[in-house]
Amino acid sequence: MDYWWITVVVTSIFLSAIILYRIIIRSNSSTIRSSIYRIRSPLPLGTLGWPFIGETIEFVSCAYSDQPERFMNRRCSMYGKVFKSHLFGSPTIVSIDAEVSRCILQSDSKTFVPFYPKSLTELMGKDSILLINGSLQKRIHGLIGAFFKSPHLKAQITRDMQNFVQKSMGNWREDHPIYIQDETKNIAFQVLVKALISLDPGEDMEFLKKQFQEFIAGLMSLPIKVPGSQLHRSLQAKKKMVKLVHKIIQEKRNSSTSSSISTVPKDVAEVLLNDTREQLTDDLLSDNMIDLMIPGEDSVPVLMTLAVKYLSDCPAALQQLTEENLKLKRLKDQLKEPLRWSDYLSLPFTQKVLTETLRMGNIIIGVMRKAMKDVKIKGHLIPKGWCAFVYFRSVHLDDNIYDCPYQFNPWRWQERDMSSCSFIPFGGGQRLCPGLDLARLEASIFLYHFVTQFRWVAEEDSIVNFPTVRMKKRMPVWVKRRRDS
Repeated sequence: MDYWWITVVVTSIFLSAIILYRIIIRSNSSTIRSSIYRIRSPLPLGTLGWPFIGETIEFVSCAYSDQPERFMNRRCSMYGKVFKSHLFGSPTIVSIDAEVSRCILQSDSKTFVPFYPKSLTELMGKDSILLINGSLQKRIHGLIGAFFKSPHLKAQITRDMQNFVQKSMGNWREDHPIYIQDETKNIAFQVLVKALISLDPGEDMEFLKKQFQEFIAGLMSLPIKVPGSQLHRSLQAKKKMVKLVHKIIQEKRNSSTSSSISTVPKDVAEVLLNDTREQLTDDLLSDNMIDLMIPGEDSVPVLMTLAVKYLSDCPAALQQLTEENLKLKRLKDQLKEPLRWSDYLSLPFTQKVLTETLRMGNIIIGVMRKAMKDVKIKGHLIPKGWCAFVYFRSVHLDDNIYDCPYQFNPWRWQERDMSSCSFIPFGGGQRLCPGLDLARLEASIFLYHFVTQFRWVAEEDSIVNFPTVRMKKRMPVWVKRRRDS
């Protein structure tokens, strides 16, 4: 029986106590009291829960259940879709209102800034793209976003993804289960690292993967840096990774005088090195390359894994997706043409499957922002210093927005608009995930090769939603190679 969830609960309590204690000690009055006395407009309805702890314990206990949104939905029925609470050491205004959430996401850095748990900010560092604000954040985010949308990178990602998928699937055997979650993590991490720093498979890649596992384990840990603690081990692992990446970046910078860095950069590091408007240090670049590897370990492989899970549970969707991909394969074989990135993204039903997977799976359950001033949105006040928690999951599973929201139904997207404020799996505004197109591309490539090469039977498995979304048993499937492809 698993008892590790108790650690997370204790972490939440301990973290809340430490943060609030520091707030009270460092100021003449608490943030909560001062903000309430300072403002004239009433706060949204709700409760701040227990002293120090707030409502964190109940939130975490619900987060581990099959329906984590119960915590939010219960309060929504009492207080409305925007309400006050106290979570993870901060007084919080929670929004499960689609329009309010979109306004928060689209606000500028003078209104809201990112808010993360202490352990995560320690690991990321003050110069992380996840934490910085203002012109530097806009510039870096814009450069990375433009590069991720470039045909050059999409073509490179397509080649790399195809190669890694084919190599991985070539080793699959029919006499023991294949763990989809492990396979997709291995593939996606290598593809992303190649796109970030042009590192090929080998000893350095294996070293990076090993250290990254230790690093990411500390993102939701106790904020204690003493030797032996998880946070200390994660910080040490990041130092080792930064040293390797720093060496690669120095080699790129030193060779730039001999035109080794071309006018068409081949990775994200070269994009940032080529920028003349911002003088980015090697240390800042190295730190951010590590932070940008997180989607290769987390969100992208989880998208692929959940798609396999939902398709396994929905034979009609699996059959239509398989027929669509087999049709493309036969066409390309007949024309003797290689598959291009545009081919994968042109598969309409495959894209509907991925969209529905993002809606149901809620790989990112929400984002937290700290208000830099008193903010009013649709009549709701978010006081200065308070956290605004935009909870995607309750929006995506709202039965007032989606019919039968807990049913996997890719066909619902035949007429529904994905650009509406009720579908926000990648966030929004200035911090909209720059890799959203690449995530779809990688998942499309994986599904294409999976369904055109194999039939499979999935073992029973369940989704764990906290602290990150994952499969409890790593999604084991038994495969049989197709003879009709």
